[in-house]
Amino acid sequence: MDGKVIQIERNEQYEERHSLAVGRLRGIVTEETVPEKYVPYFQDTALFLLELENVRRKVASGEWERYSLEEMQSLNEILYSDILGERYGSSYANPAYAVEKLGMDMGRLLSLLYAEMRAGIPYSFEDRVDYLTILFELFIEVYNCFEDTSEGKEKTEEGDGAAAERTKQIRDIIYWYASDYCDVFLADRIKEQIDPERSFAADIVENADLENDRYLYRFGEYITQNELGTARHLRSLNKETIQRMADVYTEGYRIGFINTGKDLSKKSVVNIRYSLGFEKVIRAAIENFRKMGLKPVIYRAASSVITKREHHKIGYYGAVANWQYEYDHRQDQALFMDKRYIERRLEVMRTVYEQNRELAAQFAGPAVMETFGETPFSPKAVPEAPSYTDEQRELALQYDSRSGQLTNEYIKGEERSFTIVAYPVPEIGEKYPEIFDEVIKINTLDAKLYEKVQQTMIDALDQGEYVHVAGKGENHTDIRVRLHPLTDPEKETKFENCVADVNIPVGEVFTSPVLEGTSGVLHVSRVYLEGLEYKDLELVFQDGLIEDYRCGNFPDEEQGRRYVYDNILKNHKTLPLGEFAIGTNTTAYVAARKYGIENKMPILIAEKTGPHFAVGDTCYSWSEDIRVYNPSGKEIIAKDNSISLKRQEDVSKAYFNCHTDITVPYEELEEISVVTKEGKHIILLKDGKFVLPGTEILNEPLKGFTHSKEEIKCQK
Repeated sequence: MDGKVIQIERNEQYEERHSLAVGRLRGIVTEETVPEKYVPYFQDTALFLLELENVRRKVASGEWERYSLEEMQSLNEILYSDILGERYGSSYANPAYAVEKLGMDMGRLLSLLYAEMRAGIPYSFEDRVDYLTILFELFIEVYNCFEDTSEGKEKTEEGDGAAAERTKQIRDIIYWYASDYCDVFLADRIKEQIDPERSFAADIVENADLENDRYLYRFGEYITQNELGTARHLRSLNKETIQRMADVYTEGYRIGFINTGKDLSKKSVVNIRYSLGFEKVIRAAIENFRKMGLKPVIYRAASSVITKREHHKIGYYGAVANWQYEYDHRQDQALFMDKRYIERRLEVMRTVYEQNRELAAQFAGPAVMETFGETPFSPKAVPEAPSYTDEQRELALQYDSRSGQLTNEYIKGEERSFTIVAYPVPEIGEKYPEIFDEVIKINTLDAKLYEKVQQTMIDALDQGEYVHVAGKGENHTDIRVRLHPLTDPEKETKFENCVADVNIPVGEVFTSPVLEGTSGVLHVSRVYLEGLEYKDLELVFQDGLIEDYRCGNFPDEEQGRRYVYDNILKNHKTLPLGEFAIGTNTTAYVAARKYGIENKMPILIAEKTGPHFAVGDTCYSWSEDIRVYNPSGKEIIAKDNSISLKRQEDVSKAYFNCHTDITVPYEELEEISVVTKEGKHIILLKDGKFVLPGTEILNEPLKGFTHSKEEIKCQK
């Protein structure tokens, strides 16, 4: 059935409940029937929810479409104002402020509740009467618990016993909300990922007037000069340039299937993920995909505690209004997660996939257009923010593992692929148009040239037992990466020759190392991973597994370890070295330093500008048994390690469901060499330059640049 028809029918089912809830919210705004310290919280939140209802009605009636650009911008600012800049310090969305005003336990719970109410912003723009009703009823149910006071009892204070009982009540309400409505929010989330009939965003992209900024505000996301500036810049580009950007993106996707021997003709759905502002390119890409027989699914990055994955943005989104807010609420599930809840989520997942088995089988995988250039974010440690207990961390890991297996059962890893490309946003600096043009150049470099040069490097690497990477100066990287042996060197190879397909731009050779014998220290002075900054990051490996780790982000060394544990190890006690690669894209490296944007480059490009080490799963996870060949015709045999091989006995022990690339920049390197069985050292890179015969052309972009630690600049 058509997605719009389904939504209309569901809205009608909720109509009466919705009307009653809105009426109750209007009463709460003026009432003072709860303990005094909670009155501002409930009144402010009720006002916010009524504003969401006001927006929904304007959208549903068509009044929104008659708004001027200025009116749209004003409303957009109002909806996100409570978490912007300094205002976040006095917002109930801030766990620290909520705890200060309402106490530790209750403050955390009510801050979570407030954040969940803020998840309703996009629901208003999608006219989701059903979703908004559920949120309104949750808020009212919590409010009623505070309102239920004994006659004549003071509303300013409560005894410890009463406060503890009320805290338990609120926790239980939130728990059962998350558990009961899994079969609404989580079920819909899964369907949004595979069903092109759920086309809210796709309809805007394909039908809106992209020459007018007003369309951006229809998504219900926060809009800043980044999104506006991107859309305006794309309008300044000629049609041929827009088409070239779209072609690089979609061709990378198509070629990824060919290079991995997967049959794209068996699929009919592609997931497009991007940041708002790029609609002109996405519209052209949709047309390209349709010619391949693929319909788009474009789903929003999750906003509910039930559906989001910590602070990660998976799907389309606008600006992030406040990264600290996202980070503070990344583990809100810690306030109610238990084993029963995890089992409930998995039960819903299986039911939805089973009911949509044929649709899931049509899913080809994601095509991702990332952005970069925003001011880098380094989070503050907020002790009031919820965090998982050790038991909950284990539950979260179990969920990731089992949900990954479940997804792979219905959307088979050996049948799907992906592609990723990245472009800058205006926040990158005043030379944004120039940088944008440079990135287009980087993303469209001559793949054939790189293929030839990288094959020369692979021929040398195939002779080795291990690769030795050594830092210089203050970088104390010193690690040996053990390589798989070749049974038939004439037909087999250890490294993949990566050109512009799934990972755009061109410029790396990579392998899955042998864990046993891979040992040493990986160190980088500064790196940005998944939007987070790491200073003086160090990982110590023993037989391919992380043995120790630290970073210099916080004065307290233990806080630094926790930061790495949460965000790189992803709550695992250890992770293997799943990938070792050598980036060869010196053009990207020089561009980053020419414009002083190396700290803003996404890992997608940064990983091509030096050797990189990925912790977690290998690049071939869930599809290790597919035979893959380089353009040379040789089969790539280094796809497994001793952990991924455990899938043959117990798949739950084979995967970690994470893969994080960490790059050491050229200027921090003394040497990369491959060591043969006979002890011969074949030097690939020396003092930041490629020295292997046949690869010297990679140094051309480096000419005229100095490798100073304080400054890398173009010499006149």
